[in-house]
Amino acid sequence: MKHIFVKASITMLAAGVLAGCRTSNPDLYQWGSYQPQVYQHLKGESPNDQIATLEKDLQRMNAAGRKAPPGFHAHLGMLYSMVGRSDLVAAEFQEEKRLFPESTTYMDRLLGTMSKGNN
Repeated sequence: MKHIFVKASITMLAAGVLAGCRTSNPDLYQWGSYQPQVYQHLKGESPNDQIATLEKDLQRMNAAGRKAPPGFHAHLGMLYSMVGRSDLVAAEFQEEKRLFPESTTYMDRLLGTMSKGNN
């Protein structure tokens, strides 16, 4: 009986120590509705509805001082291009490049394609 008590005590002590080591790190990015909106896009849902949702999410993120995740601005730019708001497409692609320099090559390719289509 004493052996079971010692094992249980050691297990509880180890669990307590491990729980005490855990730190609460906030998420690096605020995802908002981004992932469900990508899914909605793939299902063929209205780009205007998706734009409205993502714009609201972006306002909330900015108000809370949080960052949009990688791809957020690129996706928003793509949605703008689908509804003919070319004035906002380049701005979103540039913002994606600024926030995530690793996306520069791809964003530059999209911007180049976009400029060729306007000529």
